[in-house]
Amino acid sequence: MEISRKKVPSLRHLSNPEKATSKKANESWQMFTIMAEFIDSAERLSELRPAVSIFGSARMGPASPYYQTALEIARRLSDDGFAVISGGGPGIMEAANKGAYEGNSPSVGLNIELPREQHNNAWQNISINFRHFFARKVAFVRYADAYVILPGGFGTLDEVTEVMTLIQTGKTRRIPVILVGTRFWQGLLDWMKEQMVGNDTIEMQDLELVQLIDEPINVVNAIYAFYEERDIVPSETEHPSSSFL
Repeated sequence: MEISRKKVPSLRHLSNPEKATSKKANESWQMFTIMAEFIDSAERLSELRPAVSIFGSARMGPASPYYQTALEIARRLSDDGFAVISGGGPGIMEAANKGAYEGNSPSVGLNIELPREQHNNAWQNISINFRHFFARKVAFVRYADAYVILPGGFGTLDEVTEVMTLIQTGKTRRIPVILVGTRFWQGLLDWMKEQMVGNDTIEMQDLELVQLIDEPINVVNAIYAFYEERDIVPSETEHPSSSFL
């Protein structure tokens, strides 16, 4: 049987080695910028506990009832001693940051450079700027003791499924994941049950990773109820340094 051998280009065989060298240098330098974002977020957030990450759409402004719901949830959490981590931008992110800023605990904005939609809101006690989505997502998850997700678009869905995957696979500890807005989220959960559970791509117990809650006070109470019988500080086996980083 003849073995097929693929030709893998090496630097000495490239038609333009100077360009290839420059490209490799740029990619290596980019790795340092990524490391810098991890280091900056670790230095500024590692002692920020307890904390709740709040996600949601950048397009829902003050006229949206979900904006007002996020504002109230964040204010209640902040007054109860929880720092609030949000995306630093407009919409639900702004509501979360504003509610926390007006409360007793820190408001954290994890800002991202985007060509449109994203601009930093003014309601941040701690403001961190990111160029890389994945470094930002690590900060959202690594320093949170609960996740609260309001309606949003592709980015919000990405964050929801990322969190559920990390918990499902044991790469991060089990903490409250609360979807706010039954009318918005129920159809997605029904689809997951019918199609994903029905086709054995997930187990029914995986859907128990999330709670569906509408009232702000009930969101806060659900977080407290979760920690009534366990320490909010991660144990040695649950510590993030031994999981997805």
